[in-house]
Amino acid sequence: MQFFRIIHFLLLITSASAFAQKLTPLAPRPNWSSLDKFQHTITKEEFTRLLEQLYAPNGAWRGHFTIADDHVDVETSPGKPSYRLNFAANAAEAKPIPRYWQKKRSLQGMRIAIDPGHLGGGWARMEERWFRIGDNKPVAEGDMTLYVARLLKKELEQRGAKVFLTRNSSKPATKLRPKKLQKAAADSLRNDGRKINAATLKAESERLFYRTAEIRARAEKVNEGIRPDLVLALHFNAEGWGNPARPTLTNINHLHLLINGCYSADELSHEDQRHDLMVKLLNRSGAEEAAVSRTVAASMARATGLPPYTYSSAIAINAAGSPYVWARNLLANRLFECPVVYLEPYVMNNREVHARIQLGAYKGRHPVAGTMRENIFREYARGVADGLTAYYGK
Repeated sequence: MQFFRIIHFLLLITSASAFAQKLTPLAPRPNWSSLDKFQHTITKEEFTRLLEQLYAPNGAWRGHFTIADDHVDVETSPGKPSYRLNFAANAAEAKPIPRYWQKKRSLQGMRIAIDPGHLGGGWARMEERWFRIGDNKPVAEGDMTLYVARLLKKELEQRGAKVFLTRNSSKPATKLRPKKLQKAAADSLRNDGRKINAATLKAESERLFYRTAEIRARAEKVNEGIRPDLVLALHFNAEGWGNPARPTLTNINHLHLLINGCYSADELSHEDQRHDLMVKLLNRSGAEEAAVSRTVAASMARATGLPPYTYSSAIAINAAGSPYVWARNLLANRLFECPVVYLEPYVMNNREVHARIQLGAYKGRHPVAGTMRENIFREYARGVADGLTAYYGK
């Protein structure tokens, strides 16, 4: 009975203002004046090209952006005036682009942040990035990405880079926990038209903790603390494994990388996402993301021998002239203001990948499907490091 009183209270205190301005869960209201530094830094032609070809293709921007000859008006909160960004008259008159990251020509001294995806440890099951087949060792994505991150950090430092980890354990960066997110979870469920009950409130509170609050805390650490020239977001992929109590393995295996882009009309109906798009577009991180990702993808394809993953839905578009690179709007590659290389190699519940994970971090090479190969973690780290070296040079 007490639980239902709590839910009723949460519904009552959901303010009308939360619905007046449509925001992504846990997103603060954007400070549009923070874009003033980008006045006269881009031409109409470049802005329109980036908006239509990368960030909001297929007309997703229409209704939220009004482009004139010398400016663009961007919708803000209901009842508030649009934000106006003035264009440069031409490329020669465009002001320098203000940003904290630098476009490097060498790994020497380059600041690189590595973001090991997810949390792992005691949070792995909550994140639903954990499974176990019989008596085998558990497969936990957050633990594996952290192990790869440590290997990659050492590899890149040996090549001259200054490397920082967004986490070095399974301890969350955010101070928020699911119990503190019940009101936000109730708001999220109600805004999406989903039922609010004990199960949905628990699941949404947990999701907001590990998928939203945690990523926002890491983004703050990156943008305000580390301020790197590049972020490497490390993940492992997975296909559906069915019943968590009896997960199944698959023969499917693939590789792809993601850059920020392909915002949908629904995503752009959120004020914070319109603002985030403007930051990424105006600081020109997209071109660097595409170029670096294309080179790293080629290196990873050689190292892993994996085919490219192909999206069959409109949530992503192929990009960078590579079958391995796709533009997709994710919270991490949107909030990290510098260029982001977002990696999704290996299907964790693929039979061969699962067998390689069970072999652990062995030294040297070991026969895998008739071929002598490094352990999967070192192969991952070396593939990324070699790709960055090929792009930036030592």
